[in-house]
Amino acid sequence: MRKGLQTANNSENSTYRILAVDDEIGIVDSLSIFLKRTGYQFVGVTDPTEAIELVKKEHFDLMILDFIMTPYHGDQVVEEIRKFNKELYILLLTGHKDLAPPLETIKRLDIQGYCEKSDKFDQLLLLIESGIKSIQQMNEIKKINAELTDTYRRLEDSYLESIQALRHAVEAKDTYTRGHSDRVSAYSVLIGKKLGLSEDDLESLRVGGLFHDIGKIGVPDSILQKVSALTDDEYAQIKQHPIVGIQILSNASIFQDILPIVKHHHEKFDGSGYPDGLSGDNIPYLARITSIADGFDAMTSSRSYRNSLPLETVVSEFKKYAGTQYDPNITSVFLDILNTDFASIQEIMDKYK
Repeated sequence: MRKGLQTANNSENSTYRILAVDDEIGIVDSLSIFLKRTGYQFVGVTDPTEAIELVKKEHFDLMILDFIMTPYHGDQVVEEIRKFNKELYILLLTGHKDLAPPLETIKRLDIQGYCEKSDKFDQLLLLIESGIKSIQQMNEIKKINAELTDTYRRLEDSYLESIQALRHAVEAKDTYTRGHSDRVSAYSVLIGKKLGLSEDDLESLRVGGLFHDIGKIGVPDSILQKVSALTDDEYAQIKQHPIVGIQILSNASIFQDILPIVKHHHEKFDGSGYPDGLSGDNIPYLARITSIADGFDAMTSSRSYRNSLPLETVVSEFKKYAGTQYDPNITSVFLDILNTDFASIQEIMDKYK
């Protein structure tokens, strides 16, 4: 019975790789015989530098490391390894208790255990078995986390598809909005690049532009398509679309970074916008960029009550309202794009007609 149990353990142990590092070849040879007999895959080296390179190139589950070695002590080896590998389970061997590294060093380098060298390996084997159990548990946790992440990603993908369908439904409600979100998205990214923003911010601008008007799904068609002037009540309903947009998008973590854009792209620099009447730097920066992109597309798109405005008029409007409706610094950057790189603007217009 015990023989069968030993065979089962050996079979299970064979999936784990152990690296032993000791500048005494006799210790390495003894560990090799002992651990291979126990079923583990074993690699032993006497050179600490070689051990570091091995850990860089190959996978090991556990390392047994001598403390007093040349040219590097064990804690120095661990210091190097922890720069690129935080997960390797490390056991430290010491020749004498009084030569063990300080407890503070053991904690700082995340050394999982240490024991004194001995002709018998009983204590070391117990530490190894304990370490392997910890590794098994961590591997299981990683597996579960990966499965949860995959499930969550699939749920988010499904949610994103639903929101995309809503966005297209908004465009179907109002001819003007067809292509509008795509253009606002592209204009916003163009401005962001000119401002030298990070890739994360550019991605937020891209996605925020696509979904900034998602809340218009809650605005009646009769208001969206109205040719004559809106009544106060109708305009009040229009002004609710940023709040509705937040309610739609806030349930998914993938949209958290764009919520400020969706909520505040109708704020004005002088505080007269909606929904919160924010002013100046209190308006989220990316929302100020999207506001300019949104305003530009509104002026250059044909509406049911007017044709698109000539570029000269658009430039004049931006100059007029810089500092009141729009952030003056971002407006200046956008006017520079219109002046020096209108080809990029035209390319977006042609792509999303």
